[in-house]
Amino acid sequence: MHNNVKKLSMAAAIAAVGCASQAHAGGYQINEQSVSGQGYGHAGRSSNVHDATIVFGNPAGMSFLDRAQISVGGTYLNPKTNISNVEASRTLDSGVALGGLPSGSQIPVGGIPGTNEGDMVPGTLVPFAFYAHPVNERLAFGFGVYAPFGSKTDYEDSFQGRYFGNYTEVTVMSAQPTVSYRFNDQWSVGAGITFNRIDGELRRQLPSEAGFNAAGDVDSRVEGDDDAWGYNLGVIYQPVPETTFGLTYRSKVDYTLDGTFVARDPAGNVVRADDSASLDLTTPETINFSVTQQMSDRFKLMFGASWVRWSRFDQILVQGGAGDTITQEQQDYSNSWAFATGGEYQLTPTLALRAGLTLDYTPTSDEHRSVRIPSDDRRIFSLGAGWSPTPDLTLDVAYSYLTERGTHVEQERADLLASPATGGLPVGGATYSADYKNEAHGFGAQLTYRF
Repeated sequence: MHNNVKKLSMAAAIAAVGCASQAHAGGYQINEQSVSGQGYGHAGRSSNVHDATIVFGNPAGMSFLDRAQISVGGTYLNPKTNISNVEASRTLDSGVALGGLPSGSQIPVGGIPGTNEGDMVPGTLVPFAFYAHPVNERLAFGFGVYAPFGSKTDYEDSFQGRYFGNYTEVTVMSAQPTVSYRFNDQWSVGAGITFNRIDGELRRQLPSEAGFNAAGDVDSRVEGDDDAWGYNLGVIYQPVPETTFGLTYRSKVDYTLDGTFVARDPAGNVVRADDSASLDLTTPETINFSVTQQMSDRFKLMFGASWVRWSRFDQILVQGGAGDTITQEQQDYSNSWAFATGGEYQLTPTLALRAGLTLDYTPTSDEHRSVRIPSDDRRIFSLGAGWSPTPDLTLDVAYSYLTERGTHVEQERADLLASPATGGLPVGGATYSADYKNEAHGFGAQLTYRF
């Protein structure tokens, strides 16, 4: 029983680290690094040079800024989830159910007590800060602090799918010094180095008896962290003053998460503990291309496309301190695309209005979709405005509504319950299936000051 507690909880918890490294772009990758860009759906992320948030969008754009400036802000995300058509059952080895030895096949033996309240993702503020400093007409430096990846899900204690994961919190924070050089009126390049910090806490429950009652569950959790380096590259081409093309590449980042694991019974007694579990995790590289077209003195249109190499996440391999394999599971993520279009209209000399639409395709597969990250393809509708009461100061606000295609989660484990009579071999498991419908509201505000 104790050995299975360790293996199973580590497997599910570490799986969530990989999945959670994706929060609102193609799975759970975070898009919220600019509120001015949020207003037009980030359609011109690599080509629309508006303020210091271009440090993230495309480092080449800093040399197109006319003076030093700082942009700070954040987006508050308020997700909503509805869970329906739930089926959850306990399974038991057919031989053990008849009072004999394990036969190797399991049969349903009843339901799992529990609830499915939904709304398991709490509201979260995603902050950012950027500074850009043109040295002269050609050279510029910048710095940014932001969150490129992150996720949090927190189900109720009695959640019926708790044996597949009931709590996930993973945060990646990045600090990025950046340089940009402009060759002439048409071409500019940029590069940045990122220092990245990942922290995570993940939990799941394990049954301690055949009734699978929540009050008797073992609480298992793992915590881990690591630091790692990455980089990004950008280029801007402006063939004529009215047309700007931008291309940005953000590198993969390799982590080795060193974690501590502990499992406690309902009385708080430690059932099992291990401080040597580890996981090699790679967050994928991304490519963004966008074009900004000035249609008139007041109106411009933008289009963007992003590609993420999620196929790097094809399996979970968790190892113990001696190099032994604790678990190995297939994930089968696929590379994903997102497309956005948006526009900005300068209503008055001090007020700009924005709107955008984004189509975001999930990297998850139907076969391996988890209760931790039950996401699917998304549509995001955005509105925004920028108000500049003085040439030195701009306040940007934005609102986004995200709606996902309804999706289905179906999971099964046969190794949740062990029997002393069989030498600790697993004899019981669980199944969980449900339909999920997700949506989210995003409220952003940003202040830019020019020196």
